Amino acid sequence: MQTTFTEDQLKDPGTARANEILRACVHCGFCTATCPTYQVLGDELDSPRGRIYLIKDMLENERVPDEKTVKHIDRCLSCLACMTTCPSGVHYMHLVDHARDYIEKHYDRPWHDRALRWALARILPYPMRFRMALLLARIGKPLAPLIPDARLRAMLAMAPKHVPPVSRNDDPQSFAPRTEKKMRVALMTGCAQKALNTDINDATIRLLTRLGCEVVVAEGAGCCGALTHHMGKTQESHASAAANIGAWTAELDGQGLDAIVINTSGCGTTVKDYGHMFRGGPLADDAARVSAIAMDVSELLMKLDLPEGPASDMTVAYHAACSLQHGQQIKTYPKELLKRAGFAVVEPADSHLCCGSAGTYNLMQPEISAKLKDRKIRTIEAKKPDVIAAGNIGCMMQIGSGTNLPIVHTVELLDWATGGPKPTAMKGEAPGPAPVPVLRQNAKLSP
Repeated sequence: MQTTFTEDQLKDPGTARANEILRACVHCGFCTATCPTYQVLGDELDSPRGRIYLIKDMLENERVPDEKTVKHIDRCLSCLACMTTCPSGVHYMHLVDHARDYIEKHYDRPWHDRALRWALARILPYPMRFRMALLLARIGKPLAPLIPDARLRAMLAMAPKHVPPVSRNDDPQSFAPRTEKKMRVALMTGCAQKALNTDINDATIRLLTRLGCEVVVAEGAGCCGALTHHMGKTQESHASAAANIGAWTAELDGQGLDAIVINTSGCGTTVKDYGHMFRGGPLADDAARVSAIAMDVSELLMKLDLPEGPASDMTVAYHAACSLQHGQQIKTYPKELLKRAGFAVVEPADSHLCCGSAGTYNLMQPEISAKLKDRKIRTIEAKKPDVIAAGNIGCMMQIGSGTNLPIVHTVELLDWATGGPKPTAMKGEAPGPAPVPVLRQNAKLSP
């Protein structure tokens, strides 16, 4: 694609990167075949190619974004299926992130949009605030049909029936390996996940310590910044990311780390991009160090000796989170691990298409999200599985809200197969503080 940015414009690192990406696009349109919003809406401007044209025009002309441009960019899920499909290597993620940052700085949104985005940015990344909001949403849930705003109804619908108690395993501490030590890893415990489902981190700690890892929850680490980053709130997202970089580099420079393990794939995609986010700045070197050792939990497990389990008659439908299969290009590891543990694994049709969760997308674009969710659930249920496994809490909440099938994190099944408790979702229970039989440094066996 030909671009006409001036030399002055290209002095801005974001614009210079956008120019590189735009020039890589050859207008082939392959991306439209795998774009979920184009599949649902059929509008060229709701495809990656269409959005690329809108972004190019907006940035080159340095114009104030208009309502039309903002609408179509807001409708992007950032599922990144287009990046998997693109034969030219167009890095759409960096382009749309820069466009959102530009829109946030130059577009005056309607007051109710600003208020909603402000509230989400100040609630979701903070586990205790999020817990309180979920409890309030449960109270207001019966009133949902009376609320005219679809987005507010979606927020009430998101509230789970039960909010799990706070897990003490999310506090800064170190968990000793239960066998000969193989690695020392930092576990990113996240933000929303700590409010919605405490079983995932508990299962991860049990599983990794069982396989020989010392697991550290670093002091000062928290939200990865993805939620605010995808809303164009760069200052807020970079502040969250900088806190993590500081926390993990302190561990790197102290006792050392072999990996930073992440069990929420949306967070993993963002952490692996810290090197790009902080390029050219004072945190560039430390950010690059962090990104270099960031791993999805499935990547780390492939390096460990997960024992083979006996063949099971339990069928697991594996849902491939977009942030894992497209954002991190991890497509086979979770399925290989589940099969190794003894489960029969099936995958739904059109597994490359998004479920419609996408961070805050199901709250900001509830109509499109609902259509994607319904299609995803139909394809999963058609496989007649006993349980659904996924690697991202957002996908789990999205899919779980529309099916009676139990849905659990992949690590919960692997933990169960190697000696841990049966996932509570499979027992018809709410996520809660299941026993965590791991040795903490200077502590007794936890109950």
